Amino acid sequence: MYLRLSWNRRTLATVGLIVLVLGVVPLSADEKLEGIACRSVHLVYSAGEGTAFYNEVTVERSAPGTYFCACGWNKGYFGIQELGNGKKVVLFSVWDSNQNDPKAVGEDKRVKLLHKDDKVRIGRFGGEGTGGQSFLDYDWKVGATYRFLVTAKVNGERTEYAAFLYINEDKKWKHLATFSTLTGGKKLGGYYSFVEDFKRDRVSAAKPRQARFGNTWIKTPDDKWQAITQARFSADRNPITNINAGGREGRFFLVTGGETKNTDVKLRELIQLPKEKERSEPKDLPTTR
Repeated sequence: MYLRLSWNRRTLATVGLIVLVLGVVPLSADEKLEGIACRSVHLVYSAGEGTAFYNEVTVERSAPGTYFCACGWNKGYFGIQELGNGKKVVLFSVWDSNQNDPKAVGEDKRVKLLHKDDKVRIGRFGGEGTGGQSFLDYDWKVGATYRFLVTAKVNGERTEYAAFLYINEDKKWKHLATFSTLTGGKKLGGYYSFVEDFKRDRVSAAKPRQARFGNTWIKTPDDKWQAITQARFSADRNPITNINAGGREGRFFLVTGGETKNTDVKLRELIQLPKEKERSEPKDLPTTR
């Protein structure tokens, strides 16, 4: 189900730093991907170190083999998937190395599981870096808005990353999993969201995928919430042009695949949302330790 990309999630985790330093995202053509898959499209957010990352996602069009990442950062990613068979899941993953063989990482350097919900499945992954991953079967709906929260707590040379999803049907937060990984004492940084076609079977490229991302916040180390109202539009090295991004009704949007036209924001340009004076901080968040 997971294929290594020429521009994969591990590579994307460095994009935030590249944008901050250079102001651009490096792109190069990869003809092998053209016509095989939808182009992966990203929102790269500019913000400093944080202890929490809150975001909301509304999927407007989906297709089998799609990942909608709500909260991506330089050590992991968290979002919802429609699998190749149409099944819906939530995926939260944290990296422990830059290599691709999960068995080659020593036990002392691996991601450690500190918590999991009873309904969550845990495993290890490779092929795009290695690490720990967690899955929750959850029949999310197109058109509904879902709330995501990732928190970070430093513990020596490791950082504990916890994933929380608000379950709309139950009207309460679920703590899916907490992974600990070596970071040298760093918290959250290099923030992004994306839409990815991982089915990659030629037919998948003909199907549009679209989502809105918004009410995005970073909690700073001094316990203050910072609203994210700007994002840079980036994409993988697939050269096809049926992608689009922009701002609408106070939220970012990403579209890829099908008959999509790039009519709003051009690749590598900034998307600026209105800076409302009274943008409300996220409320009713779960109690974290």
